[in-house]
Amino acid sequence: MIKEGQPAPDFELPDQSGQPVRLSSFRGRRVVLYFYPKANTPGCTKQACGVRDHTVDYEAADAVVLGVSPDAVKAIKKFYDKQHLNFELLADEDHAVAEAYGVWVEKSMYGKTYWGAARATFVIDAEGVVRKVIKKVNPETHDDDVLAALRDLDSAAA
Repeated sequence: MIKEGQPAPDFELPDQSGQPVRLSSFRGRRVVLYFYPKANTPGCTKQACGVRDHTVDYEAADAVVLGVSPDAVKAIKKFYDKQHLNFELLADEDHAVAEAYGVWVEKSMYGKTYWGAARATFVIDAEGVVRKVIKKVNPETHDDDVLAALRDLDSAAA
């Protein structure tokens, strides 16, 4: 997994409309890059709606939020529209970006093992350096944890 203090690996992925989004295009702004396992599942919905409902807080912190899952563009578009989301969702169908960040992991459920995206968040500073890694994200507290990390960046810069 990418560690704090490392440069965030650059990538380009299609958003919910199929338009390419490149991480490096956000240089000069903070980026909250969060990985989630699957669109339209309860935990992922709670997490995405939390981000949606805290838009003002993210804007105040000068942070762009990008949600990444291994879903196809069609699936994230449906999720985006259904939940009235107001930030970019990115389709990492071949999970290359999840692998680059170290969040493509072996999981198990009901005795079966499979590979999927771990729920993890990376707070990236304006220069493209990872400043906070939140592993094993709790959808209930995700926004509080991320916004606290953004405030910590402000404190460190002061």
